[in-house]
Amino acid sequence: MLDDLESILFSREQIADRVQEVGRTISRDYASTQPLVIGVLKGAFVFLADLVRRIDIPVEIDFMAISSYGASTKSSGVVKIIKDLDVPVEGRHVLVVEDIVDTGMTLSYLRDVLLRRGAASVKIVTAFDKPARRVVAIAPDYCCFEVPNAFLVGYGLDYSERYRHLPCVGVLRPDIYSGE
Repeated sequence: MLDDLESILFSREQIADRVQEVGRTISRDYASTQPLVIGVLKGAFVFLADLVRRIDIPVEIDFMAISSYGASTKSSGVVKIIKDLDVPVEGRHVLVVEDIVDTGMTLSYLRDVLLRRGAASVKIVTAFDKPARRVVAIAPDYCCFEVPNAFLVGYGLDYSERYRHLPCVGVLRPDIYSGE
Protein backbone atom coordinates (compact mmCIF):
# COMPACT_ATOMS: atom_id res chain seq x y z
CA MET A 1 0.00 0.00 0.00
CA LEU A 2 2.93 2.34 0.50
CA ASP A 3 3.44 2.07 -3.27
CA ASP A 4 0.15 3.95 -3.64
CA LEU A 5 1.71 7.01 -1.99
CA GLU A 6 3.28 9.81 -3.98
CA SER A 7 5.20 10.90 -0.88
CA ILE A 8 5.25 10.50 2.89
CA LEU A 9 4.59 13.72 4.81
CA PHE A 10 4.89 12.47 8.40
CA SER A 11 6.55 9.35 9.78
CA ARG A 12 5.25 7.26 12.66
CA GLU A 13 7.91 8.87 14.90
CA GLN A 14 7.05 12.44 13.90
CA ILE A 15 3.37 11.77 14.59
CA ALA A 16 4.08 10.14 17.97
CA ASP A 17 6.28 13.05 19.08
CA ARG A 18 3.70 15.66 18.14
CA VAL A 19 0.78 13.74 19.68
CA GLN A 20 2.74 13.56 22.94
CA GLU A 21 3.24 17.35 22.89
CA VAL A 22 -0.46 17.99 22.24
CA GLY A 23 -1.42 15.53 25.00
CA ARG A 24 0.81 17.38 27.47
CA THR A 25 -0.75 20.71 26.51
CA ILE A 26 -4.30 19.39 26.92
CA SER A 27 -3.37 17.85 30.29
CA ARG A 28 -2.09 21.22 31.46
CA ASP A 29 -5.06 23.19 30.05
CA TYR A 30 -7.65 20.84 31.58
CA ALA A 31 -5.84 19.98 34.83
CA SER A 32 -8.78 20.94 37.05
CA THR A 33 -11.48 19.25 34.96
CA GLN A 34 -12.43 15.85 33.60
CA PRO A 35 -13.19 16.63 29.95
CA LEU A 36 -15.41 14.55 27.74
CA VAL A 37 -13.33 13.48 24.74
CA ILE A 38 -15.48 12.80 21.69
CA GLY A 39 -13.92 10.91 18.81
CA VAL A 40 -15.41 11.54 15.40
CA LEU A 41 -15.64 8.17 13.65
CA LYS A 42 -14.21 6.61 11.72
CA GLY A 43 -11.07 8.54 10.94
CA ALA A 44 -10.26 9.86 14.41
CA PHE A 45 -10.06 6.51 16.20
CA VAL A 46 -6.31 6.05 15.61
CA PHE A 47 -5.43 9.58 16.71
CA LEU A 48 -7.85 9.46 19.65
CA ALA A 49 -6.33 6.22 20.98
CA ASP A 50 -2.82 7.66 20.84
CA LEU A 51 -3.89 11.03 22.22
CA VAL A 52 -5.78 9.82 25.31
CA ARG A 53 -2.79 7.69 26.29
CA ARG A 54 -0.74 10.92 26.31
CA ILE A 55 -3.24 12.87 28.43
CA ASP A 56 -2.41 12.36 32.09
CA ILE A 57 -5.68 13.60 33.62
CA PRO A 58 -8.93 11.64 33.88
CA VAL A 59 -11.08 11.84 30.75
CA GLU A 60 -14.33 10.27 29.65
CA ILE A 61 -14.53 9.04 26.07
CA ASP A 62 -17.46 8.76 23.69
CA PHE A 63 -17.87 8.62 19.93
CA MET A 64 -19.99 10.17 17.22
CA ALA A 65 -20.20 9.28 13.57
CA ILE A 66 -20.79 12.25 11.29
CA SER A 67 -20.91 12.21 7.52
CA SER A 68 -20.58 14.83 4.83
CA TYR A 69 -18.47 12.83 2.39
CA GLY A 70 -20.00 9.40 1.88
CA ALA A 71 -17.73 7.45 -0.49
CA SER A 72 -16.63 10.58 -2.35
CA THR A 73 -13.43 12.58 -2.06
CA LYS A 74 -15.46 15.81 -1.90
CA SER A 75 -17.84 16.96 0.83
CA SER A 76 -21.51 16.92 -0.11
CA GLY A 77 -22.14 19.94 2.11
CA VAL A 78 -24.87 18.03 3.95
CA VAL A 79 -23.85 16.98 7.45
CA LYS A 80 -25.60 14.02 9.08
CA ILE A 81 -25.21 12.45 12.52
CA ILE A 82 -24.96 8.71 11.90
CA LYS A 83 -24.13 7.67 15.51
CA ASP A 84 -24.91 9.97 18.41
CA LEU A 85 -23.35 10.19 21.86
CA ASP A 86 -24.19 7.80 24.67
CA VAL A 87 -23.57 10.38 27.43
CA PRO A 88 -25.00 13.87 27.91
CA VAL A 89 -22.73 16.88 27.36
CA GLU A 90 -24.64 19.35 29.50
CA GLY A 91 -22.23 21.27 31.73
CA ARG A 92 -19.21 19.33 30.42
CA HIS A 93 -15.99 20.60 28.88
CA VAL A 94 -15.85 18.80 25.55
CA LEU A 95 -12.85 18.04 23.35
CA VAL A 96 -13.91 16.98 19.86
CA VAL A 97 -11.16 14.84 18.34
CA GLU A 98 -11.05 14.75 14.55
CA ASP A 99 -8.57 13.25 12.12
CA ILE A 100 -8.50 16.24 9.75
CA VAL A 101 -10.12 19.65 9.51
CA ASP A 102 -10.82 20.25 5.85
CA THR A 103 -13.77 22.44 4.79
CA GLY A 104 -14.79 22.95 8.42
CA MET A 105 -18.47 22.27 7.71
CA THR A 106 -18.68 19.08 9.77
CA LEU A 107 -16.90 20.50 12.81
CA SER A 108 -18.79 23.79 12.72
CA TYR A 109 -22.07 21.86 12.66
CA LEU A 110 -20.93 19.52 15.43
CA ARG A 111 -19.64 22.33 17.66
CA ASP A 112 -22.99 24.15 17.30
CA VAL A 113 -24.94 20.97 18.16
CA LEU A 114 -22.86 20.35 21.30
CA LEU A 115 -23.18 23.96 22.48
CA ARG A 116 -26.98 23.83 21.92
CA ARG A 117 -27.00 20.68 24.06
CA GLY A 118 -25.47 22.67 26.92
CA ALA A 119 -21.75 21.87 26.80
CA ALA A 120 -19.78 24.24 29.05
CA SER A 121 -17.14 24.52 26.32
CA VAL A 122 -16.26 22.83 23.05
CA LYS A 123 -12.69 22.72 21.77
CA ILE A 124 -11.47 21.08 18.55
CA VAL A 125 -8.45 18.76 18.57
CA THR A 126 -7.18 17.57 15.20
CA ALA A 127 -4.28 15.54 13.96
CA PHE A 128 -4.19 17.44 10.66
CA ASP A 129 -5.41 20.87 9.62
CA LYS A 130 -5.88 21.73 5.94
CA PRO A 131 -6.74 25.46 5.99
CA ALA A 132 -6.47 25.85 2.21
CA ARG A 133 -9.81 24.02 1.83
CA ARG A 134 -11.72 25.85 4.57
CA VAL A 135 -15.16 27.15 3.58
CA VAL A 136 -16.41 27.74 7.15
CA ALA A 137 -14.57 30.01 9.59
CA ILE A 138 -13.38 27.49 12.15
CA ALA A 139 -9.92 26.79 13.48
CA PRO A 140 -8.79 23.88 15.64
CA ASP A 141 -7.83 24.71 19.21
CA TYR A 142 -5.19 21.96 19.23
CA CYS A 143 -3.47 20.73 16.08
CA CYS A 144 -0.62 18.34 15.46
CA PHE A 145 0.21 19.32 11.88
CA GLU A 146 -0.89 21.83 9.26
CA VAL A 147 -1.01 20.05 5.90
CA PRO A 148 -1.04 21.06 2.24
CA ASN A 149 -4.06 20.81 -0.03
CA ALA A 150 -3.40 17.24 -1.13
CA PHE A 151 -5.25 13.94 -0.78
CA LEU A 152 -3.81 12.43 2.39
CA VAL A 153 -4.12 8.89 3.72
CA GLY A 154 -2.80 6.96 6.69
CA TYR A 155 -3.04 7.33 10.47
CA GLY A 156 -6.84 7.08 10.28
CA LEU A 157 -7.25 9.02 7.03
CA ASP A 158 -8.74 6.91 4.27
CA TYR A 159 -9.73 6.70 0.68
CA SER A 160 -12.77 4.48 0.22
CA GLU A 161 -12.10 2.77 3.59
CA ARG A 162 -8.51 1.89 2.64
CA TYR A 163 -5.16 3.09 4.05
CA ARG A 164 -6.41 3.99 7.59
CA HIS A 165 -4.02 1.44 9.08
CA LEU A 166 -0.84 3.02 7.68
CA PRO A 167 1.36 4.29 10.55
CA CYS A 168 2.53 7.28 8.50
CA VAL A 169 0.66 9.97 6.56
CA GLY A 170 1.26 10.35 2.87
CA VAL A 171 -0.08 11.91 -0.29
CA LEU A 172 -2.14 9.42 -2.28
CA ARG A 173 -1.17 9.12 -5.94
CA PRO A 174 -3.81 10.86 -8.09
CA ASP A 175 -4.18 7.87 -10.41
CA ILE A 176 -5.63 5.93 -7.46
CA TYR A 177 -8.61 8.27 -6.98
CA SER A 178 -8.82 10.24 -10.25
CA GLY A 179 -11.66 8.10 -11.61
CA GLU A 180 -14.18 10.08 -9.57
